[in-house]
Amino acid sequence: MDASLLKKAAAEQAAQFVEDGMMLGLGTGSTVFFLVEAIAKRVKEEHLHITGVATSSRTAQQATELGIKMIDINDAPTLDLTIDGADEIDANFQGIKGGGAAHLLEKIVALNSKRNVWIVDQSKLVQNLGAFPLPLEVIPFGSNKLFQRLAAENLQPEYRLNANGERMRTHNKNFVIDLHIGVIEHPHLLGDWLDHQTGIVEHGLFLDVVSQVVVGKETGVEILQAPR
Repeated sequence: MDASLLKKAAAEQAAQFVEDGMMLGLGTGSTVFFLVEAIAKRVKEEHLHITGVATSSRTAQQATELGIKMIDINDAPTLDLTIDGADEIDANFQGIKGGGAAHLLEKIVALNSKRNVWIVDQSKLVQNLGAFPLPLEVIPFGSNKLFQRLAAENLQPEYRLNANGERMRTHNKNFVIDLHIGVIEHPHLLGDWLDHQTGIVEHGLFLDVVSQVVVGKETGVEILQAPR
């Protein structure tokens, strides 16, 4: 089955978690595009009153155009629910996000939310993280020195490039370095090490964050409950 249909099915199921009066975090990416459409449909048909916070200008624009009230994260109280996609989810419900280079903003929103739900197609479920490159948002100053330190640890770093072959810039004008590790056997240990490397603004390991995962499968949509 077309992956986009699986994503759409998962997104439409997750939209049912939204309740009237919620303060809602909206993520970034192709699956979230379907989610915003589904939520906007409910807002219109059921006259729901919700307020949203987005992790990208693209999501904010889409939501606003579809009639969802959006505000800045700095003006929001604690969010009731954040729904976002993920690039990989392992058997222990740990995740990698940042394929769209928005993981810093996504993590800020996620950690200010009472509950997090991820929506994915079945291809995103893996036994161990790492086949999907782990993104780091890094400040440009001294980034080559940081790159060398990452390489010395055998983390297989590569600068992410844009369509022009130049180093990609994030929303905050930083660079992205992707780590092509292959298998991350100890995500928490790696995350802690990365947290202590000066120059890394944020990494794409989302650990002990998610509450539920909504998976679009060829056999239908499955809702997985994280043990936390």
